[in-house]
Amino acid sequence: MTKGKVIQIGIFVSFIGLISYGFASQIGIDNFTASTISSCILILIVVTWVTSYVYRVLNGKMTFMEQRKRYRKEYEKVVNDKLETKFNALSKEEQEKLMKDLEKNP
Repeated sequence: MTKGKVIQIGIFVSFIGLISYGFASQIGIDNFTASTISSCILILIVVTWVTSYVYRVLNGKMTFMEQRKRYRKEYEKVVNDKLETKFNALSKEEQEKLMKDLEKNP
């Protein structure tokens, strides 16, 4: 998750707290109860967010880990394509010699 996304989520959560406080006040709930309800909603949202974070950490579904897997997959594809191109550019004798050398030294 990017820093900008975290800031957006933080602002969104703050607005949810303000809206729930304003809504509770409008339907006739006193300020103390409205602030308690608003606080409970915010705490529930934060606990849910932290729980989802811990879940992603334990399952290896972190943004960095996913980016690294995608990068590694693309890197291996590029390297394999380059090696295949170089191998195909060799003469048949050079290819056979290389294959024999690889079989000797795995």
